[in-house]
Amino acid sequence: MTKMMLSRYRSLDRLVVSAVQMQQIESKIFAAGMPVAALMEKVGGLIARRFQTLYPRSLYRRVGILVGMGHNGGDALVVARELYFQGYEVAIYVPSEELRELTNQHYNYIASLGVAIVDDVAAFSNYNVIIDGLFGFGLNREINGILFEAIESINQLSIPIVSIDLPSGIHGDTGNVLGTAIRATHTLCLGLWKLAFIQEQAIEYLGKTELIDFDLPLADIHDLLGEPTVTRMTTDRAIANLPLRRSPITHKYQQGHLLLIVGSEQYSGAAILASLGARATGVGMLSIAVPKSLKPTLLNYLPEALIISCPETEAGTIKSLPELDFSKYQAIACGCGLTERPSKIVKQILSANCPIVLDADALNIISKLGIETTIFTRTQPTILTPHTGEFKRLFTKIPTANKLVATSAAARSSQAIILLKGARTVIAGADGRSIAIPASTPALARGGSGDVLTGLIGGLIATNSQLNVDLAEVVATAAWWHSQAGILAARERGDLGVDPLTLTQYLTNLIHKLSDISISFSD
Repeated sequence: MTKMMLSRYRSLDRLVVSAVQMQQIESKIFAAGMPVAALMEKVGGLIARRFQTLYPRSLYRRVGILVGMGHNGGDALVVARELYFQGYEVAIYVPSEELRELTNQHYNYIASLGVAIVDDVAAFSNYNVIIDGLFGFGLNREINGILFEAIESINQLSIPIVSIDLPSGIHGDTGNVLGTAIRATHTLCLGLWKLAFIQEQAIEYLGKTELIDFDLPLADIHDLLGEPTVTRMTTDRAIANLPLRRSPITHKYQQGHLLLIVGSEQYSGAAILASLGARATGVGMLSIAVPKSLKPTLLNYLPEALIISCPETEAGTIKSLPELDFSKYQAIACGCGLTERPSKIVKQILSANCPIVLDADALNIISKLGIETTIFTRTQPTILTPHTGEFKRLFTKIPTANKLVATSAAARSSQAIILLKGARTVIAGADGRSIAIPASTPALARGGSGDVLTGLIGGLIATNSQLNVDLAEVVATAAWWHSQAGILAARERGDLGVDPLTLTQYLTNLIHKLSDISISFSD
């Protein structure tokens, strides 16, 4: 891949568009003179070539193709023709008799070639793979009748399915299932990522995903999108904020100082995991405020840390903080394993003149005190990292059906950076612009994983404190790092082998792997 191609790929891979935006971009290139037929040929050819790599004829000779009435169906027919010419045994299923003009032309030609046309998808039961070209990103109505039955039948077959652009039946923006939807093994997204690819509702239908670039002009894309409101966190983007290389003359005071306020007798593990997450960032100095009875335990795991022994209650929670000079810290992270008793501690750190990260019990305390009387009084950045339940308690008037919309609305209303956790974590800055983490793993669905993330966020903010960086970008980088470490660990150990302590070890394993590829991104 040339540098120009690599640069183009990076630009496209970050962008996410709505169905309306994609239609506007396509309309612009058609108005500029690009023939619809030429683009369909190009897209169909790219899909056919990629399909042959994924599903070689020697192993997947028989291919059934679902053909819709619109241009998605036209793309599918171009693919059918090209695969037929490459020696695949192709059959097509066309449920509609009212095809658009260009799609109908492709249908007539492929019929003239003698390609099999089946009346029932049951005919595909002994085929090797199915290509889904029924609907694209523009579908906005419920699927019913014969199409509903056909998709339900296809999903019952134990056959790989490759969807063109989106699995048929998935709404291009919300990711919602419109009655029923194809459960794809592989989805080849065309041109630009659609919003559905970062919506949790769509995950179980998408399968493996990849972007098929068909050379949409970047100038046209940027003219129409302007400053994008939603983007994806990508590897090259994350590398800019990760601790991959250090100056040979740096010292610990240039690598940031993080204060963690965490733990209780009941939740000592949360303090350990958050601290190990912070350690992975290479933060120059790490101070950890815990109930005094936890100090020996923390020192056993992190002998280099500065453990601040706090008076504790009979229940084993932090009773109060000792006299601390908050100006010494470049970031403070609070909440993991704290319990909801020490609300005055959360109030105390709100006055700190540095970014603060609030998670878990600190969020519950804030929800009881009220955002208006807590976060609104801050002059420095505040990062809130709720899961959906905590989000609902914090922002009682914001619906959560659409995660992207909810996160953006919460960030605007609170003027905080919001990280809403989940299978597709979303980060929004105070301006409402959102960054989505495009991949994760169910291996991270375990108690303690979030504690690791809190330490990771705090540490990365502290280590980047001397740089002029967008804080939302740093928070999103930490979330990406967390997810990618989980994916790497699950790949090597399986989902059940990724406990939070193991996850902290894979944080540094991932950095080691990224250090090699970062050279190519910086060339």
